[in-house]
Amino acid sequence: QVQLVESGGGLVQAGGSLRLSCAASGSIGRLNAMAWYRQAPGQQRDLVASIGKSGGTNYADSVKGRFTISRDNAKNTAYLQMNSLKPEDTGVYSCNAGIVRFFSTRESTYWGQGTQVTVSS
Repeated sequence: QVQLVESGGGLVQAGGSLRLSCAASGSIGRLNAMAWYRQAPGQQRDLVASIGKSGGTNYADSVKGRFTISRDNAKNTAYLQMNSLKPEDTGVYSCNAGIVRFFSTRESTYWGQGTQVTVSS
């Protein structure tokens, strides 16, 4: 079994900061790319940021310069540092990861349960 568990969401005023964590655990042979997605009420889930196994990053235009994705491979954990938060950043933030389980050669995508971020104006 593989699990992704997010934490760090909450309520914050506009201009504030939050740091999200996504910890992967279980039968992990290799942890490849990890990413954060955001789903606002009534909208589709959109990519916020992604990070490869070697640390290469990619960001949605709306968060460039404000959000930073990072990872600690020793802890199988990805982070999303969110600064200068805006009300439009409100939504459920979910992480996903490409994982090759022990005794497998195939990568599968796993999702966490999501954490709510609410930014008040």
